[in-house]
Amino acid sequence: MASITSYQTNKGDKRYMIQVYQGIDPQTGKEKRIKRRGFRTQKEASLAASRLELAISQGDLKKDNNILFQTVYKQWYQSYINTVRVSTYARTAGMFDNHILPAFGNKRIRTITIDQVQKAVNKWYKETTYNYKRWYQYTMAIFDFALKHGYMTGDNPATKITLPKRKENWGNKQENFWTKSELVKFFSFIDPVEELEKYTLFRVLAFAGVRRGECLALTWNDINFSKSTLTVNKTLTQGLKGKQIIQPPKTKKGRRTITLDPTTLRYLKQWRARQKRDYLLLGFNTLQQGQLIFANSKNKFKSLNTPAKWLDKIIRDHDLKKITVHGFRHTSASMLFIAGASIKEVQTRLGHEDAQTTLNIYTHVTKEQDNQAAEKLANYLDF
Repeated sequence: MASITSYQTNKGDKRYMIQVYQGIDPQTGKEKRIKRRGFRTQKEASLAASRLELAISQGDLKKDNNILFQTVYKQWYQSYINTVRVSTYARTAGMFDNHILPAFGNKRIRTITIDQVQKAVNKWYKETTYNYKRWYQYTMAIFDFALKHGYMTGDNPATKITLPKRKENWGNKQENFWTKSELVKFFSFIDPVEELEKYTLFRVLAFAGVRRGECLALTWNDINFSKSTLTVNKTLTQGLKGKQIIQPPKTKKGRRTITLDPTTLRYLKQWRARQKRDYLLLGFNTLQQGQLIFANSKNKFKSLNTPAKWLDKIIRDHDLKKITVHGFRHTSASMLFIAGASIKEVQTRLGHEDAQTTLNIYTHVTKEQDNQAAEKLANYLDF
């Protein structure tokens, strides 16, 4: 039998609550009761109780039978965060909050249809170039999790849809790197005296080939001036709620020590002396352990967006070919290949886990390389 009781809300309104006996929990041996509250009239509460009793008697009401997609996601996420880095699960949470949960979050997961998944993916496809595939894969993972935990039966509806495929546009794709002359031209627009920090930062990006986060995480302890080396052992990235955090490199090969050229070392020495003077006026002792090479005015981490803001302004002001901050890493790799470095040497310097990654990303064929290849072929064939 169901029990119906009345209670008062915080505002003093009268409401009704029902409790319906569901049986004995096989694990604990204790009674299980379903509670529902918020009914405005006793008749409304009585009707709801009758429906629950009928569903229980027919075996249609099982625990978690009506679990929402967003509830399954929260359970999945608690397991997921133990398998990836903080920056990865922070980005994943953003994808769910902004795209996946608005489409499915308030729906009972067992009721979501193939057509609903298809419509959501079609919508994502129109909104973004490539991310729609990742959002789709995460959606599929939630359905798989629900199936494994018995929250739904049958097949994963996400596997039944037709995934849209982006068509390649004709013409040449904009390359995200500069030639030697383009790189020299870029540095000519930065005053190495008045803008020493900016000049030094881009010099490190171009000549060391480090990633943006690796560069902004560097401390003076990472530079060995006597051995002319730079050690990469950490990276600056975004964690939960956009907070900037330090993480170890993504792979073992990401921890590396690379040689710096004399000119880059000279600019680093100049910047260290300038930083010591300028930051002392701001009240900071830059000789302390763990002092950042590139810090903001509060001697904390620079924003991850700062290098891009500096770069974009120079490109706009001087009508240069558009590249991203990561393009300096591409440029460094391309110049290494042109200079005659082997795949293994480039792989080690850039910190790639395997040589295939280096080949897949950095086998840019520049005009200079193409001309050299044509000349070598003509000289060999000689007819």
